[in-house]
Amino acid sequence: MKKKIVSVFIIGLAMALPANAQTWNKWDTRSTIDGVLGIANAAIASAERKKEMEIIARQKVEFEQSFQDAMTEAKAFEASENWEEALEKFEEAAKLNCKYGYTDQHTLSRKISSLYVKGNREDDGPSILHNAKVTLADYSAYRYVRENPVYVNKKQTNAKIVRVACSDKETRLELEFEADSPNHGICVRGTAYIKGNKGGKLELASVENITMAPAFTYIPWPYQKLRFALIFPALPDNATEFDFIVPSSTWQFKDLKCK
Repeated sequence: MKKKIVSVFIIGLAMALPANAQTWNKWDTRSTIDGVLGIANAAIASAERKKEMEIIARQKVEFEQSFQDAMTEAKAFEASENWEEALEKFEEAAKLNCKYGYTDQHTLSRKISSLYVKGNREDDGPSILHNAKVTLADYSAYRYVRENPVYVNKKQTNAKIVRVACSDKETRLELEFEADSPNHGICVRGTAYIKGNKGGKLELASVENITMAPAFTYIPWPYQKLRFALIFPALPDNATEFDFIVPSSTWQFKDLKCK
């Protein structure tokens, strides 16, 4: 490998040398060397990526039987209603699947989520599923409630607002966040605020089912969803819409109706 890289450097340097040496200066030399080094570094990076892909391909073949065995055992435990053992085996399969991609992870994550309660894993399950922790028993106390509200967000994000509820005491935002990697960490910054079209900024007052930075709430598997609530002070009575902003982040939700 080293011989190949040296050859790339020498050939590149030779090709870059000018036909008329009298026009050559120190800046030209430095610029040429930098350019050739860039080519060499790119060649090294490409070779390393290729080697890494080859290793992953070999490992995928090597661990495929382990994945298949875990899936077979998981289904057998599920058929006999041994939920806890089934869950452990599906998670064992998911660890391999997230790394090597043997099957559809959406389906596997849904299966794992469905077994949380059955497998006595309520501490994991309800924090991920749509659950009572983040659903008020009675929304009648709010003068305005809208599910799946319309808003503007020009930045790509895994979060979406699923409910807005406004009362004379508070403004409640319920959000849903979908993980895109194993053990995906999420938190809310204390700098989050809402701003109505008839008033100034209102700072975050409290949260439900999620942690404040710097602590993180972790979602075990890709495509599982965490639903949580953010509580802000009440918007002015004459406000008709507002923005929800977390500065320096992709959470820039604008033009949410509140009346």
